[in-house]
Amino acid sequence: MILSCHAVKKSFQGKDVLKDISFHIEEREKAAIVGINGAGKSTLLKIIYGELPLEEGQVTIAKEKRLGYLAQHQNLEDTCSIYQELLKVREHLLQMEEQMRQIEHEMKQAKDDELEQMMEQYARLNQRFEQENGYAYQSEVTGVLKGLGFTESDFSKKISELSGGQKTRVALGRLLLSKPDVIMLDEPTNHLDLSSISWLESYLLNYPGAVLIVAHDRFFLDRIVTKVIEIENGVSQTFSGNYSAYAEKKKQLREAKLKAYFNQQQEIKHQEEVIAKLKQFNREKSIKRAESREKMLGKIDVLEKPQELNEKMRLTLTPRSVSGKDVLSVRGLKKSFPPVTLFKDLNFEISRGERLALIGKNGTGKTTILKIINNMIPADCGEVALGAKVQIGYYDQEQQVLHEEKTLFEELQDDYPTRSNTEIRNILAAFLFTGEDVFKRIKDLSGGERGRISLAKLMMSEANFLILDEPTNHLDIVSREILEQALCQYEGTVFYVSHDRYFINQTATRILELENQNLDVYLGNYEYYLQKKEEKQQKTEEQKLEAGKKITEGKLEWQKKKEEQAKIRKRESDLKRTEQEIDALERQIANIEEQLSLEEVYTDPGRLLALSEEKKEAEHRLEALLELWEMLA
Repeated sequence: MILSCHAVKKSFQGKDVLKDISFHIEEREKAAIVGINGAGKSTLLKIIYGELPLEEGQVTIAKEKRLGYLAQHQNLEDTCSIYQELLKVREHLLQMEEQMRQIEHEMKQAKDDELEQMMEQYARLNQRFEQENGYAYQSEVTGVLKGLGFTESDFSKKISELSGGQKTRVALGRLLLSKPDVIMLDEPTNHLDLSSISWLESYLLNYPGAVLIVAHDRFFLDRIVTKVIEIENGVSQTFSGNYSAYAEKKKQLREAKLKAYFNQQQEIKHQEEVIAKLKQFNREKSIKRAESREKMLGKIDVLEKPQELNEKMRLTLTPRSVSGKDVLSVRGLKKSFPPVTLFKDLNFEISRGERLALIGKNGTGKTTILKIINNMIPADCGEVALGAKVQIGYYDQEQQVLHEEKTLFEELQDDYPTRSNTEIRNILAAFLFTGEDVFKRIKDLSGGERGRISLAKLMMSEANFLILDEPTNHLDIVSREILEQALCQYEGTVFYVSHDRYFINQTATRILELENQNLDVYLGNYEYYLQKKEEKQQKTEEQKLEAGKKITEGKLEWQKKKEEQAKIRKRESDLKRTEQEIDALERQIANIEEQLSLEEVYTDPGRLLALSEEKKEAEHRLEALLELWEMLA
């Protein structure tokens, strides 16, 4: 065990945020902390790292183990460059290298009796330098920066000139290079594009230390974690497996609790009816029986009704009118911010009922396209034409359409003056703003609250063409699922930018990828995009191999070997992934067996049956995976 929390408690202004948090993390384990916005996830990370004081409970870190922590927001104001900032992590290697160069210089002029001593000192330094990967530190820094989406031309940019998102990426790079024993990350994917998220996944999967993540990216959590720590109403509960396994177990537990509650309520009602009937007979024996039943009823441990899921916000997107079949036509679109050209000669069309996702690396111009369509900035050239009866509803990731000094009530009332006060209050309540919350000023809202009020305005717009820029940013997982459901049921047209792969997979009917200043079109969701992207890459490789067939026999042999190596690598990759899945399932089964041995479980038929079914299902999956592994091996 490398880290443990026992009965951790924390309150703010007399309100308990964390009441009883207990869990542990093993060495090399990858775990996630999940919960609704405001559940105390970030607070818990700050307590573990020592940024916030502990009120009650205990946080234990294994002896001589280091923690590394990435907060959501960074305040880096250094005047050095991005590359220099990351090199600071390797300061001791730089000093060692400088010391070695100094000894090399002195050895040239040293006398025989001094030379041997210098050579011994140099050998010791060199050995230590090699052990700490000193000869590769520059390529390591470059690799991390490129993996996080920085180009070589960015390396010389000063930290003080960077945006908040770029500073977060620099801080993340610095943390990864420092290689702590436990990495703690708070929403690390918020400012990363799809390729950088994929790189970070691979990095963390292969990281030799433990990882503790707070994130709302379900694809990311599914790929990385094998344990989920849920915080609900200030209390923690631990689940084995990735996020999908947690969500399924959570659903089963809730259903079991609801069933037990309703069964007990039915039995209580039945007993009360019998007691009332017995008392009506007004005979000595019947009254005694009624009293006996009342005593039995009084001894029942009454179950609490499971709480409603997250007091969910209620989002319904309904267009006021139906647009024409052709919603948007873009022809020859170009935009530059000299000396950089973002894109040129872009052409695409959107039809009624489509849900298009626009994806691509950071800085390629995705948000710029949305702003041009929404008449917020001009294009250099090209034509943007809206179809008949098209009404736009715009969701801005920076929430620039919100007015900082207005209250929530004023924000909605001023934009929709025909709506009554009661209607506005009801809409705010649907987005979890009740009571005095409606008089909060926009400038005082959290990121999640700003997201909810922007969605409320979007719902009130009754538009038939929604343009959304990173709509899931700052939303918790439950809110993301509600938005997904609302968009899938929406009868209008949607065009959005997002880095949330799960969200894209659930909602997109077509994907536009902005790459190398042009658009590639994929008909389908994110999984379809990945499949076609892989096929496209394979086809490109095959075309290159085909073009090389005209060269010498030796070259052909080399090509054949490369193809075979590619197949071997794919099989090895499949084998490794299968082994990881087998390992996760074996841990899951062991965890279930451990629970089945507990008295409170094997004396509870309902829970015992649910766990037995879960074990049986896991064993079936394990058997299938073992067969697959045998075939691959």
